[in-house]
Amino acid sequence: MPTVNRIAAWRGDMEEWRRDIHAHPELAYEEKRTAARVAGLLREFGVDEVVEGVGRTGVVGVLRNGGGPAVGLRADMDALPIVEETGLPYASTRPGVMHACGHDGHTAMLLGAARYLAETRNFSGSVVLVFQPAEEGFAGARAMIEDGLFRRWPVDSIYGVHNMPGLPAGGIALSPGPVMAAADTFKATIRGAGGHGAMPHKATDPVVAAAAAVTALQCLVSREVDPTETLVVSVTRIHGGDAYNVIPDAVEIGGTARYFNAEVGRMARERMAALLESVAAAHGAALAAFSWEDGYPPTCNHAAETEFARGVAAEVTGGEPPPQRPTMGSEDFSFFLEARPGAYAFVGNGDGDGPGCISVHNPKYDFNDEILPVGASFLARIAETALPRRRDSRG
Repeated sequence: MPTVNRIAAWRGDMEEWRRDIHAHPELAYEEKRTAARVAGLLREFGVDEVVEGVGRTGVVGVLRNGGGPAVGLRADMDALPIVEETGLPYASTRPGVMHACGHDGHTAMLLGAARYLAETRNFSGSVVLVFQPAEEGFAGARAMIEDGLFRRWPVDSIYGVHNMPGLPAGGIALSPGPVMAAADTFKATIRGAGGHGAMPHKATDPVVAAAAAVTALQCLVSREVDPTETLVVSVTRIHGGDAYNVIPDAVEIGGTARYFNAEVGRMARERMAALLESVAAAHGAALAAFSWEDGYPPTCNHAAETEFARGVAAEVTGGEPPPQRPTMGSEDFSFFLEARPGAYAFVGNGDGDGPGCISVHNPKYDFNDEILPVGASFLARIAETALPRRRDSRG
């Protein structure tokens, strides 16, 4: 595959960076070692400006080559609270913490692109390298924006990548519009009247009401949403009672709602409260509390920037990029795309039974090092193509 030759020659270096980060994973806003390693390498590469502590533990590097426009390139750095089961020689040295989503690989790819761009300077303008903390549920992208990311380092557009098991290794998928879902959470308390488990007629059982509510919530998806739209409602928590022979006073349920269309999300929020209240009342119980917390918004690629990035992907992979199949997973790159135009691409991690085919967030997952030069080349070419090239190109 026609990756940048100079970057391909550094595959061994990128593997070393990636595996070192993999062996020393850090959770959200704890990425101090990772950030220090990233900042040290950026300085070693000759990046013009390196700032640590952006958005608490994020790192920003800036490459400048004259005046003009600026483009942002982003990688995430945090790990997950998972016990690793790969048995690899570079497996996590921290019990219960693991790079199970490939952020170690994303970081290594952006480091490879940074090294190449710092060496060749085959662009006119600025490249802002964003190494983001806390993607896994703690909104590190928003934290960096609130810390002045785009005010301190303005960019005209921003791009990011995520590895994708199930997509052939090294393929790059890109499509305009929503590619990852919003991720909101909800919680409800259904209150009845407790009693003896042997005498349910003398109690008002909130467990039965809660069980009916879990089933009824699926009617939001099957009967209240346009079939051409997408909504996922999953109840993932049910808490109530402490003894086998006691009907509890109350049961708490909670879960997640995923959607691409903000109107669908608003409808789900409003109708869920009304539905839970009605179901509880039908069982003689009451909806004692209901809360909804907005999480990450949908990740929506901008049309012009996606078309531009598809052209770059075709150059790097040597073929027409496949369409990006939307996923109901979420990604806080969405906050960047709400603030600036850009696109988020999937880079194939492997399919079939080969390396990289195990799903992310799995204790046996591992990033496929074969794709490091592909992702790094894609990010580097994004910068070189977005910013006017100089005639004395060495790329």
